[in-house]
Amino acid sequence: MARSRCARCTRPAGYCVCAHIPRLRNRTRVLVLQHPDEARHPLNTARLAVLGLANADLHVGEAFDARLWLDTPSWLLFPGDDACVLSPGMRPADPPAQLVVPDGTWRHARRLLRTNPSLLTLPRCAPAPGAASAYTVRRAAEPGALATIEAIAATLQALDAPMDATPLLRPFAAMVQAQLDATARAAATPD
Repeated sequence: MARSRCARCTRPAGYCVCAHIPRLRNRTRVLVLQHPDEARHPLNTARLAVLGLANADLHVGEAFDARLWLDTPSWLLFPGDDACVLSPGMRPADPPAQLVVPDGTWRHARRLLRTNPSLLTLPRCAPAPGAASAYTVRRAAEPGALATIEAIAATLQALDAPMDATPLLRPFAAMVQAQLDATARAAATPD
């Protein structure tokens, strides 16, 4: 029997985080390109980010129409040697109108870049290194990796200053805490 899910956040009904989702008026448009496997993942932080931003859109697939990012001055949110490292409040002189965010595991995100090579023509940016992820219920193979919602919030904290992007993390924190609580309850329950 399938569990009832919230139609908005897609979390199980008893773990809905909609009450924690803000509605931030971001200046920089956020375009999330989500790998289909990530769209099915129950801990889908990109969806939470898009729900919390007034100027954001999510597309699920592997191959996308390049006009989504080539028709607008865009930056790619993806680490690399040539990435502009953004610190909170550090607004670049010529900020992008749009932030393109590949979403999935690292393997999936790299596949999205290979499948859509015009993404590699975009200037890259990344949040400043050193922040520890609060995504303790999921592991990343890359050191210093952030959940998609954390990377978006950190990047908007720089690009859209003085807007405070940290409220975007509230549903994420609630989701992680609910998962930790459920795990602790399951461990405490005798077999």
